[in-house]
Amino acid sequence: MTMMDIIKERNEMLYFALRNTKLRVGLVIVLFFVALAIFGPMLTDYDPNEYAGPSSQPPSAEFWFGTTTFGQDVFTQFVEGLGMTFLVGILGGGIALIIGMIVGFVAGYKGGMTDEVLNMVTNVVIVIPSLAVLLIIAAYLEVRGIMVEAIFIGLFTWPWAARAIRSQTFSLRSREFVDLAKLSGMKDRQIIFKEIAPNMMSYLVMTFILLFGGAILTAATLDFIGLGPTNVVSLGLMMNNALLWSALLLGMWWWFIPPGLAIMILVGAMYIMNVGLDEVFNPKLREM
Repeated sequence: MTMMDIIKERNEMLYFALRNTKLRVGLVIVLFFVALAIFGPMLTDYDPNEYAGPSSQPPSAEFWFGTTTFGQDVFTQFVEGLGMTFLVGILGGGIALIIGMIVGFVAGYKGGMTDEVLNMVTNVVIVIPSLAVLLIIAAYLEVRGIMVEAIFIGLFTWPWAARAIRSQTFSLRSREFVDLAKLSGMKDRQIIFKEIAPNMMSYLVMTFILLFGGAILTAATLDFIGLGPTNVVSLGLMMNNALLWSALLLGMWWWFIPPGLAIMILVGAMYIMNVGLDEVFNPKLREM
């Protein structure tokens, strides 16, 4: 009996996860960037905004990603910005997921007038041009941090998650295990979080991954146009500075390509992971 046969016998879900190429590729890429964000600062002796060497230097053995117009080390800014990217993704995606879960679970389980009111609120937030609102809010804040940016992103990106969770909850509330929980005297809150939510765990994980990626893209957009955090370095802000100081015209590709490519690869890897997880959790899509 091979190792894979043993894993399949003990944990069928893990077996199919290990066999899924999309999930493995996406996870390896995400873990690589996580490791770079954690250990990357240990590989440099500079601060993100300090003068490190001659200005406008291309990548070399001393400066792996070159230097900016002001002599700042691009690699130092890159690994610092990568950490901020993960932080805003986790916070923004997490806030959106929490709001979406509360609204979706309550609306789907309660139904009736409660469902109609929460649906109305959800629809109102959906039709609000969230990016425009974020632009206006960010423009009027003199000091902007990662937490403020993440909160605003989370407050405007939860509606689609709420509607998806509501739909799943609506289909689960008529199942036998929910009826048994009601007969046993469990309160509505307990039924939602002890009976319904665990049965949707795989769906919630995939929802968070999508919210995570969406938060990163939204934050990068705000940062790129200069409305991101004012007190930290981010990947979007690196591209904004490169644009402001004519890096493209000067041929300083090492200033703007690494952060832009990292955002594209990271978000792409998350969506690939999501497709892989869908194939793992859905028996009809599994690779046998």
